[in-house]
Amino acid sequence: MKLKLIPLILASATLLPGCFEEKSNDAATTAPAVSKEDAVASVNGVYISKKTLDTLEKEIAERSQGQTFPKEQLLEELIQRELLIQQALQKQLDKSPEVIERMATVRNSLLSQAALQDYLKANPVTDEEIKAEYDSKMANMGEEYKASHILVKTEDEAKKIIAELEKGGDFKALAKKHSIDPMGSEGGDLGWFTPDRMVPPFSEAVIALENGKFSKEPVQTQFGWHIILREDSRALTPPPFDAVKEQIRPMLQRQKAQTMIENLRNNAKVEILLAPEVKPAEPQASEEPATASEAPQAETSPDAQTPAEGSPTAAETDSTAPAEAAADEEPQSQPKPAE
Repeated sequence: MKLKLIPLILASATLLPGCFEEKSNDAATTAPAVSKEDAVASVNGVYISKKTLDTLEKEIAERSQGQTFPKEQLLEELIQRELLIQQALQKQLDKSPEVIERMATVRNSLLSQAALQDYLKANPVTDEEIKAEYDSKMANMGEEYKASHILVKTEDEAKKIIAELEKGGDFKALAKKHSIDPMGSEGGDLGWFTPDRMVPPFSEAVIALENGKFSKEPVQTQFGWHIILREDSRALTPPPFDAVKEQIRPMLQRQKAQTMIENLRNNAKVEILLAPEVKPAEPQASEEPATASEAPQAETSPDAQTPAEGSPTAAETDSTAPAEAAADEEPQSQPKPAE
């Protein structure tokens, strides 16, 4: 059965340098020799270790979100790589300046990662630190709101609807009758949402209202004019600690790593040798009008007096400019109910 080569570019970045180092004459970088007892295959007398296969299998699972491959297929990948490496060494490609530079880059990347891993191993994130971060974030979760709204095109329309509401009009019925929002047919119901899910003017108006009250003044957003009814509010329920514990850990690890790097930077002697970028100077308009002798003279030929065929007139240019500007603006979504 013919096994296909697995495209493992990311994994290759860690495995290939190791394979080159295994054949290096530099004793400081030579990998431990592999015995036949610890090998899973031999390629022209060169053993491939069980550890190499296990490492590849682990990396594949991590980088492919748990997807696994048969060991035979992974081993075939390693065999084909070893054949390519032996071919490269036979042609002395490892002595090529380009390859040497790339191998040095990969080596430096691995060493920087190893330094971080070593620091985090010596300074692990504790359960107490995770719990403290959880308590801090959960204490400031804020509230979520349940609201409905009526969206109309003009402020005058909105004020007329507010007047009807003040006379005892039914909000849901008025929303079905007047709202241009898709949720108008549902009485303007937006369901439960957090303030960050709505545009700022809308959220600010909702927060300022009391439960059961509607806005006495129309609220303007890029979508039009809103009349908002805040129906209810409640404190956000935090997720259980055990459910988010392992999501908090990587964040705290990144914070610790960043602190470590900042300390190294503060205690190091760093000299920036890169020349600062020079931005080109912007042309400045002349403050004085051109004199009669400097001003360009318009030609008086009939062709110069007649607009070129197909070119827009000033009126046409003015009339099309707003449409072009509007087309460049990125549309924003209207307030939507929380899922």
